[in-house]
Amino acid sequence: MATRLSARHRDQRGFVFPSPVVMLSIIAVAMAGIAFVATRGGEPTEREITTISAKETPSAAPSTPAAGPTKKPKPAKPPVKRSEVYVEVYNNSGITGLAGTVSDRAGQAGWQVVGSDNWVGTIPASTVYYPRRLERAAKLLALDLGIDRTMPAVDPMRLDRLTVILTGPLD
Repeated sequence: MATRLSARHRDQRGFVFPSPVVMLSIIAVAMAGIAFVATRGGEPTEREITTISAKETPSAAPSTPAAGPTKKPKPAKPPVKRSEVYVEVYNNSGITGLAGTVSDRAGQAGWQVVGSDNWVGTIPASTVYYPRRLERAAKLLALDLGIDRTMPAVDPMRLDRLTVILTGPLD
């Protein structure tokens, strides 16, 4: 009879559904794989800060007029007034007093520093964050402080000022 019972079990076919936890785990792993493939190579854009010296500026008047239609030059943007731009400085490093030191440095350069504190989060490098209308000011502040990275501001940063987040000492 034992042989009859085991033969009977071999002939039966069926499918056992895994527990909901296993199913959710499989779905989570599949979604993570899809997200990884979809976002691969999409590194954040970083902007290089360059300066133009007076020697490199092109001459104002061309020697001969060019044939064809002439384009009107764009009006020059007014210079950034450091004293009219609010700046907040945050320390995202383990160095005590770093935000205060850099705040003093920015204030001495003419920026209107309105606060300094610690920042909790993951920032890859010292960065000046800016709202769209203050992009030129952010690049100038980055030059003044020796910071190589500028990025558009994100939540919870305020959109009426520049936000400096430090990850280490500045040169």
